[in-house]
Amino acid sequence: MTMDTAERAGALETRGIEPVPAAERGGHPMQLFWVWFAANISILGLPLGATLVAVQHLAFWQAVLVAIIGAAGSFAIVGVVSIAGRRGGAPGLTLSRAVFGVRGNFGPTLVSLVSRLGWETVNTTTAAFAFLSLCAILFGTDAGAKASPVLTIVGVALFVLLTVTVSGLGHAVLVAVQRWSTWIFGALNVVVGVSLVTRIHWDKVFAASPAPVGAMIAGIGTIAAGTGIGWANASADMSRYQSPAVRAGSLIASAAAGAGIPLVLLISLGSLISADDPSLASAGDPVAAIRELLPSWMAVPYLIAAFGGLLLSNHLSVYSAGLTTLTLGIRIKRVYAVVVDIVVTFLGSLYFMLVADGFYGPFIAFISLLAVPITAWVGVFLVDMIKRRTYDPAALMDLRHTSGYWYRAGCEPRALVAWAVAIVAGYLFTTAGTGKDVWFSGPFAQTWLGTNGVGWVVTFVVGAGLYAALGGARGTR
Repeated sequence: MTMDTAERAGALETRGIEPVPAAERGGHPMQLFWVWFAANISILGLPLGATLVAVQHLAFWQAVLVAIIGAAGSFAIVGVVSIAGRRGGAPGLTLSRAVFGVRGNFGPTLVSLVSRLGWETVNTTTAAFAFLSLCAILFGTDAGAKASPVLTIVGVALFVLLTVTVSGLGHAVLVAVQRWSTWIFGALNVVVGVSLVTRIHWDKVFAASPAPVGAMIAGIGTIAAGTGIGWANASADMSRYQSPAVRAGSLIASAAAGAGIPLVLLISLGSLISADDPSLASAGDPVAAIRELLPSWMAVPYLIAAFGGLLLSNHLSVYSAGLTTLTLGIRIKRVYAVVVDIVVTFLGSLYFMLVADGFYGPFIAFISLLAVPITAWVGVFLVDMIKRRTYDPAALMDLRHTSGYWYRAGCEPRALVAWAVAIVAGYLFTTAGTGKDVWFSGPFAQTWLGTNGVGWVVTFVVGAGLYAALGGARGTR
């Protein structure tokens, strides 16, 4: 039975993290194109673009170039990692057991789960801001979160309910919803984007002086960390249903183009807006900040587009988080794992909206911190993938000492050492946060590598290089 037949037979996915049999894998790259496209048409691309101008001081043309390299380039890496999903038919962090050992994989899996929960909290918080603004327009309520705590809770709960409805049902429903919703919310984003562009003071945009090359490099790091790097360890979660006959190049292209097209447009638009009005990059409520730039008649479609785009991103993130939770060894059904993750996201969103003083300072710090361990995992995983062509389905699911991926006490020392050393090396050059919202600054953060935001590149080189030097990539095991 092919995947398409399975999708028509029933909506609810009952499979957990166990590898999908080859006979049930009939997916094709265009499905992934729509999945990645939908997951990246959210409003979060606008403030990312704004930071390129307001923080890195790039000219508009530089910001566009940075968006292309950072977003499309980092999602090409996502596409490369998704090749493992096609080979093994299992989620990314489940396949990672073959690299780190069934016990040693706990660390990378926990980091991945924290990353997914963090992005879900960002999505939910931003969507709730959109909901409050929409209610203020339609019903005259107060748009402030702390001034309307009950309405804030309702907005968060509504977004969470809509998310779990799709993510809980599973892969087949997720693919269908992502594809068709893309047209609806994508069209709304185009209309809003055109309206924003018509209000730009182009003399300010073209008067900006170009920034040094180092600032562009730092911008590429910021965009890569905020886009593709955060999705890299989740890419195989979707590609596990791809047909074994699908070419690797098609998987890479589907991710790079699917995510790159909307991200480049949104990031470029955000940088264009910020070149005209730098306040967007420091806005506590970016939804309201952009709303102020639009004519009143555009407010409702804009807010609907913002809410819907974030929802599409959250569908994929929550689905992946459920699989990652199961990979930790928690013995519950996938749909219940989704519910557990959603509860954490719900509480985190309420904290940022009702308790915390800011939102986007922590957001930039968050993506900077997690980009390092995730990139370290990517480096080790990709080196292993170069030689490994198959994964043992039974060994992936066997957590006992009888597992083919038990190695030494359940751990693969070379992989774990390379991963840990790469994390330390990356943090030495990393600054987490911007301006006054700096959470962490490594001892070499003020060197050329650190100030240009390429600590994550150091992480990748060290992780991949050390793992290869230790002889970790020895082929199929």
